[in-house]
Amino acid sequence: MFIDEARIYVRSGKGGDGIVHFHREKYVARGGPDGGDGGRGGDVILEVVPSLNTLVKFRYQRRFIAQDGGRGGPNNMTGRSGEDLVIPVPPGTVVYDDDTGELLGDLVEPGQRLVVCRGGRGGRGNARFATPRNQAPRIAEKGEPGQERNLRLELKLIADVGIVGVPNAGKSSFLAAVTNAKPKIADYPFTTLEPNLGVADLDANTSLVLADIPGLVEGAHRGVGLGDAFLRHIQRTKVLIHLLDGLSPDPVADYAQINSELALFDPELTRKPMIVALNKIDLPEVQERWPEIERSLKERGVEPVAISALKKIGLQPILWRCAELVKQAPEVLSRVEMPVYRPSADPRAFQVLRLPDGSFKVTGEAVERAAAMTYWEYEESVRRFQKLMETLGVDEALRQAGIQNGDTVFIGDHYELEWQE
Repeated sequence: MFIDEARIYVRSGKGGDGIVHFHREKYVARGGPDGGDGGRGGDVILEVVPSLNTLVKFRYQRRFIAQDGGRGGPNNMTGRSGEDLVIPVPPGTVVYDDDTGELLGDLVEPGQRLVVCRGGRGGRGNARFATPRNQAPRIAEKGEPGQERNLRLELKLIADVGIVGVPNAGKSSFLAAVTNAKPKIADYPFTTLEPNLGVADLDANTSLVLADIPGLVEGAHRGVGLGDAFLRHIQRTKVLIHLLDGLSPDPVADYAQINSELALFDPELTRKPMIVALNKIDLPEVQERWPEIERSLKERGVEPVAISALKKIGLQPILWRCAELVKQAPEVLSRVEMPVYRPSADPRAFQVLRLPDGSFKVTGEAVERAAAMTYWEYEESVRRFQKLMETLGVDEALRQAGIQNGDTVFIGDHYELEWQE
């Protein structure tokens, strides 16, 4: 089954917790703090695997969560780092943030990697907080939470040559005649419901990868018929073979219509080298029409050729011409969009909201991360969190919002505190 679009949820590993621990050894009094740091959480990484050609795996698995870091240990032992989660994807996968629409990466080269979520750092143990003034700190950090994202994956086939045309023009027959691909072939429109790939070996040193794009109709760039779901697969190709149906009422009009759809979807497609071929020349009625069709196309500046995919007439010259054009064509740029540079959000920024029940809610990246990494059972850790709130200006903002003793303050969605001056 060919799947060329998928939505998945990914989350990197949480950092391991640091611990509060003091050295214990016979004949060693007051051994001092030796709580170790937590391990780093695992990253989530997308990696290109050349043997894949579809996103069908993501139809059955849509949640990917990396391993958390290990908890720190005594004797200053650092916790084990979580293993990175490597997700294989086919060449030509374009990665978007599904919530913002931001382009994260365009994966083309075999082995190319993209880190989509970085693992949280491990929390520090109490040995890291020891100072000459505080030689026995009862304070540590929990691990930093991992990142999470909803991703949209789009696959654009990577092929040397794209075969385009109206439905039933013979594209699948052409692919089957010149490669070992076995696409579905029948005498009715829209036989092909998904793109097919095939490799044509011209000689020992020359081969071409061809993609059969499902038939296009008027309005395809707006989603009519099979829609623009498959038009994007043509963007990766270097050369186009435009097959015309010899039995069509007006092959020249079909040629103009398909070119218009390509231009409306992406103007760059009209600049690709294109070979125009009239198919089904083995039929007598097509042979009779060929001189008129050839003349009309030449008036448009096109040098058409006549072929028969079924009888394998005139196919090799087209393939060799494609091979020459592929060598001359420039490399297709991997980036599919112009990069958009946005100012990065201030991680220290926060927002104070007054809730309908009179309580307050504080949200912000730094504030919520600090709360998640605080050991609330240790008084020194709580005091450290309070000092951080003062440094960020959260305390003053709450006072300006009218907070009173005994009011409830929510930090993000997970922590509930009581305000006391």
